Parts: sequence; structure tokens; C-alpha cells
Amino acid sequence: MSTILDDGLRPGPDGEARCFWAGDDTEYLRYHDEEWGRPSAEDDRLFEKLCLEGFQAGLSWITILRKREAFRELFHGFAIDRVATMGEDDIERIVKDARIVRHRGKIASAINNAKRAQEVRAEFGSLAAFLWSFEPTAEERPERMSLEWARANTTSPSSVRLSKALRKRGFTFVGPTTIYAFMQAMGFVNDHFEGCRCRQACEAERAGFVRPAATADVRERG
Repeated sequence: MSTILDDGLRPGPDGEARCFWAGDDTEYLRYHDEEWGRPSAEDDRLFEKLCLEGFQAGLSWITILRKREAFRELFHGFAIDRVATMGEDDIERIVKDARIVRHRGKIASAINNAKRAQEVRAEFGSLAAFLWSFEPTAEERPERMSLEWARANTTSPSSVRLSKALRKRGFTFVGPTTIYAFMQAMGFVNDHFEGCRCRQACEAERAGFVRPAATADVRERG
């Protein structure tokens, strides 16, 4: 594995500079290049990431990434309405499946959070609209995305606000650190390091992204 360069970069197998955490694993490189930091307004995709970040707590993301297809199979592609219908029999079946992280509390949490997502969607028009209302302002972001800043900021004011709002609505496994990782992955922020081959592409996608509008005021922002 190549050496980490200044500001958190590492040359990949193709010689191009990337965020160091992408490493040399082909699947992780594809995730870094094509998914991480790209904004989405798709409810089911956002819900999937919320769930998987919850499962990831205490583990490495590559562990979850390698199990993602099995998670998708067992949780019906993370379709909110389908997951919300799951019950105790499903929990008992899934907890025996060695292809995923067999944590009973996190499995139950995914089902609970689907029901809570339905409630949010009914109130605000979409889960996406609610979540995107917590996108941080420019004043909350660093002038330059550096390794030093990243190591010192595993949460953010916006992730604390969103975590609090989700927990108030009954969501579980949504602490501020988990939520900041979710926001990084889903393009609420662009945390690719300066000089990473993907930073400018993600910035362009964020600039052109149409933020979903809520049908009701999200008063938890303050």
C-alpha cells in the first residue's frame, strides 16, 4: 500500500491522488470514485445509507460495503414501505444469516426507522426533504478540507442538529458521528480532500443538485 501524502491523499493504482481511506481495494476505490460525496434526493437510497451507517458503528465501512448486497437482499432493497412491514419473524430469520452483521438491535432498528421514515415522509413530503433541510451552511464548513480538519471533526453542528431531530422522532442508531458519516457519504458536504481526483466532480454535482423542498416547516433546524 502506498504512503499517505500530505493532506490525506494517497496515489491509487492508476497513480491518481485520492482520499487515503480508499486504499487499493477495487470495491472501495469504486465506492470512493462513484458514490461517496455524490448528492441524492432518493428516499430509499438515503434510508439505506442511514441503516448501513448504523450497522457500521464500531466496524470499518469496507466490512459493510462487502456485505451490502446481502443487506439489500434481506431488507428488500431498503424500500422504506417494505421494510416497515417487517416484524419479529423477519428479525429472527435475519439474525441467523451469517452474510451480514448479526446485531439484533441494529436489525430491529432498521425496521423501526423505516416506520419513522414513513411518518417523516407523510409530514414533509419526502424523507429527503427533511434530511436536506439540515445541510450545513457555508459558514459551518472549513475553508480548506484537510486531514487535520477531518481528524478534529468527526461530528459537525449540522450532524448534531439532525441527530437530535431524528432521535426526537423515534429513530435509533443515529448518533452525531453516525449522522456525519451519512452526510459525508450522501453529499450533504464535500469532504474529499483538496487535490483528490473526485473533489471537483462532487463539487459540480452539488452545485447542480436540486435540493428537495419540504411541504412543512422543519422547525428542528434551530
